Amino acid sequence: MKVARKFLISGEVQGVGYRYFAQRAAARHQILGYVRNLADGRVEALVEGVPESVEAFKHDLATGPAFSAVENVEEINVEPSGHYSSFRIER
Repeated sequence: MKVARKFLISGEVQGVGYRYFAQRAAARHQILGYVRNLADGRVEALVEGVPESVEAFKHDLATGPAFSAVENVEEINVEPSGHYSSFRIER
């Protein structure tokens, strides 16, 4: 069974390699979806995967890369679409 989540990450998360960090974490946890910067300074990740992998990915998002300072990770449940065949960085 797959689940889907949208994560909105706030703090010092742009310009610090956060999207590349998320891409590596997604590969490690076999997560599908995307990550992108938002105009308001947050990062958005939309992911699909098995519940245990999504939870482990969320933990990685809260930690962030070395030069980030994650203040909050908002989690929104969404319906899995099955449209993703990989995890990509969107511009």
